[in-house]
Amino acid sequence: MRRVLAVLAAVVVAATGCLDGAQPGAAPVVVAGGGTTGVYYAYGDRLAGELARQLGVEAGVVETAGSVENLGLVATGEALLGFTAADAAADAVAGRAPFRAALPIRAVARLYDDLVHVVVPAGSDVTELADLRGRRVSLGAVGSGTEVIARRLLAAAGVDESELVADPLGIDGSIAALRDGALDAFFWSGGLPTPGVAELTRTVPIRLVDLTPEVGVLSRAYDGVYRQAVVPAGSYGMTEPVITLAVPNFLVTGAEADDALIAEVTATLFGRRAAIADEVAAAAQLNGRRAIYTGPVDLHPGALRHYRERKP
Repeated sequence: MRRVLAVLAAVVVAATGCLDGAQPGAAPVVVAGGGTTGVYYAYGDRLAGELARQLGVEAGVVETAGSVENLGLVATGEALLGFTAADAAADAVAGRAPFRAALPIRAVARLYDDLVHVVVPAGSDVTELADLRGRRVSLGAVGSGTEVIARRLLAAAGVDESELVADPLGIDGSIAALRDGALDAFFWSGGLPTPGVAELTRTVPIRLVDLTPEVGVLSRAYDGVYRQAVVPAGSYGMTEPVITLAVPNFLVTGAEADDALIAEVTATLFGRRAAIADEVAAAAQLNGRRAIYTGPVDLHPGALRHYRERKP
């Protein structure tokens, strides 16, 4: 209950002053985001603002550790909406670790693809994951999708977590620690570009570690959830392209969420896509034809209603 009240209070505070037209008595719309310098948070903040204006409700984004925490908040009803990576969502509906049982979640839309970042200073001698042995490395916040992917990548590279000086930092903490010299590398799974990582390059030149050897291993092991992607030259000031891992991102809700409300949420997500994309580049990747491909997470009936009524 304390967690519920804290989340709702955060939304009300975030929404104060911009919801003069809010419907009296309507429950606040809580959007579970991520670290404040990541794409989930920025996307969630803009989506919440559009929902407030379009639907006349109180709405706001809350900071979280990421996918795993977001799935839990949505499943319990503490958040109406949450952002998650597809791999974490697949584990949630199957009841696989880190989840103790299958979670009652449904998908609203497939949004955009995350690209895995293994960030090191530009002058680092780390060129592959095996080189991380003995280094100070952040695997991502506890309860994040980044942590899930980082551990799978390390296993694919034959690196045991015990061989690292591991620090479970979120994106904000990872950026600060690398900038201050307290980390040698950090894992991050996010949109391209990730605002906080782009900001980091203003003070610390960086590069990304190539993940070519691990991409095929994970793709085969996890039923095609992962695929190969390229971070193009010019990203984050890098002069060469880098092979990495891509994973889709979903917007999810609880199985018991109101059909009519989720239909309106879906309509707002698409109807205000351009406005959101003005500030969150990843939002431009939202596509009506691809949005329905959220397997193994079933679409929510409200979202399905929107897709059927307004075929792309």
